[in-house]
Amino acid sequence: MKEYRPINREEISRLKLQRCHSEDWKKVWVDPDFRPERVWDTYFSGNIRLGVFESKMKLPSGIKIQSGICNANLHNVYVGDNTCIENIHSYIANYNIGEGCIIENVDKIYVEGISSFGNGTDVSVLNETGGREVLINNKLTAHFAYIMALYRHRPELIKRMRELVEVYSQTVSSDKGVVGNNVTISHSGTLKNVAVGDNTVIEGTSTLVNGSINGNAQDPVYIGYGVNCIDFIISSGAVVESNVNLKKCFIGQGTILGKGYSASDSLFFSNCHGENGEACAIFAGPYTVSHHKSTLLIAGLFSFMNAGSGSNQSNHMYKLGPIHQGIMERGAKTASDSYILWPSRIGAFSLVMGRHVNNTDTSALPFSYLIEQDNTTYLIPGVNLKSVGTIRDAQKWPKRDRRKDSAKLDQINYNLLSPYTIQKMLDGRAILKELMRVSGETTDIFSYKSTKIKNTSLYNGIKYYEIAIRKFLGNSIIKRLEGNNFRSVEEVRERLRPDTTIGLGEWLDISGLIAPRSEIEKLIEGIESHKISRIHDINAFIEELHNNYYYYEWTWAYSKIKEFYNVDPETITVEQIQSIVRGWEEAVVGLDKMLYEDARKEFSLSSMTGFGADGNMDECRMDFEQVRGVFENNPFVSAVLKHIEVKTALGRELIDRLGATHT
Repeated sequence: MKEYRPINREEISRLKLQRCHSEDWKKVWVDPDFRPERVWDTYFSGNIRLGVFESKMKLPSGIKIQSGICNANLHNVYVGDNTCIENIHSYIANYNIGEGCIIENVDKIYVEGISSFGNGTDVSVLNETGGREVLINNKLTAHFAYIMALYRHRPELIKRMRELVEVYSQTVSSDKGVVGNNVTISHSGTLKNVAVGDNTVIEGTSTLVNGSINGNAQDPVYIGYGVNCIDFIISSGAVVESNVNLKKCFIGQGTILGKGYSASDSLFFSNCHGENGEACAIFAGPYTVSHHKSTLLIAGLFSFMNAGSGSNQSNHMYKLGPIHQGIMERGAKTASDSYILWPSRIGAFSLVMGRHVNNTDTSALPFSYLIEQDNTTYLIPGVNLKSVGTIRDAQKWPKRDRRKDSAKLDQINYNLLSPYTIQKMLDGRAILKELMRVSGETTDIFSYKSTKIKNTSLYNGIKYYEIAIRKFLGNSIIKRLEGNNFRSVEEVRERLRPDTTIGLGEWLDISGLIAPRSEIEKLIEGIESHKISRIHDINAFIEELHNNYYYYEWTWAYSKIKEFYNVDPETITVEQIQSIVRGWEEAVVGLDKMLYEDARKEFSLSSMTGFGADGNMDECRMDFEQVRGVFENNPFVSAVLKHIEVKTALGRELIDRLGATHT
């Protein structure tokens, strides 16, 4: 702890000459090296601690300002070394202010009573009328919140999770607020009961009430002009600016909200991005994106989602109020002017176009299109597997991880193909085959859960799913066998055997975390039984699950070899593995060729409409090429061609290496 001494008579006299006052100078303590000439026009009350004010700080414009205190009213305030406080219109009360801060032209900053600084605030997510409340806190992860919101069928679990958050909230509660080191607060209104982390910048903000801003030196937070936040937690690396209005919200690491975005009772986890639109009671898992003024997200669970302009949902199905909720599984998108009637559940990596006025559940048919025609929802299964947009999204998400904090809260699995999505494809393939068997192969239109599937769409859906399954299982086998020279088939079989039994059975997507249900069940049982007794321990358990993903994935893939290929991996032969690899190569190359053709559409004559506005067709093409480039030179197209080349070589290398094995 920093040592202070009582302020002496000479210093008091100097301060009085500089128009400073105190209700009791005996309560003013200073650093041993304190110099009074840097404090002017200031009123002190309560317990005051003042550091040294020696250095100057450089502003972005290049102007330097002297640390010290000028024109301020301080009550029960500790001021760190080399901090500048000036032009406080009302007062600063009950705060510990760190070193190297700039606090200028602010109305008031104060703590009233005992505050938990937003920790423990109930957020009525998914159901506006309550029943799925999540208690936000500084350590909240998407996975903790997912379980707390959706596992209401486990009342003992929910009770225990609430207790853990309440205990944590008590540990951070205080009658004194904290402004961390190197913080800037300027040209702002009121900050009431707000904890401010290191390196945070708050400028032009209107009102901040009851919240924590968890910036740090690794990943600062920026709060900008016109922002109003009440009952909130803002995590490291977040940006909240340009007239954003938040009430009862959690803002995750690396999330950006701006351009007048409005949200209430909502959770935004890592790398979300919201502009212009509105959110109410949403659970926005990692990478949920909404950019448009006319877009409303309401009462929905999303992740890796992009909302088109004019997208909205309805949670008023009947007359008992806004009680209905919906789920769009990871990677689902909405096109412009889409509408979905809740309750509905949209399968992973699906695209929703048009207005869908019937409740539906397509979770067993991922990578689909849902298209509305004449108030009817038509489902095109699996077609999104060959979409350039889907692959581009999968490639861009890891590159757009804005989190610089070494302590990452959310454990995010970016894999497009995983036990979670492949199991859905296995189930979806079985569903489509059963529809065909029951209705007959010549049926023109098949019915499935308030949707219609055309005959050709059904056949193609089975084909797309089988291609993806072959690609995933082949990938897994090749990865398992890479870098090894085998002398016998028994050595091959031994290498194929899993390292763990964990991973069998169903897998879940817990808002970005892909994990076996069995391990999530262990976590839940640990919380219920009090074996896991801290939020930190829950987060550590989840992080370990994430780190062991590929071990568990292989256990699952190994178990599916027999199911899909009708080959027992315990007795598998070299020839059977080579056959699987050839099927994998065919699937990978076939899928890449579909992507190649899908990309070509962006360079068709119809895509050139509007180019070369005043010229002939040749000038139109030239204008297009100058702006968009040539198809063959497009980076994505080049990457697809390179991918075909690399994967073909990889498959043939394994086939040749296995060919040298003694059977």
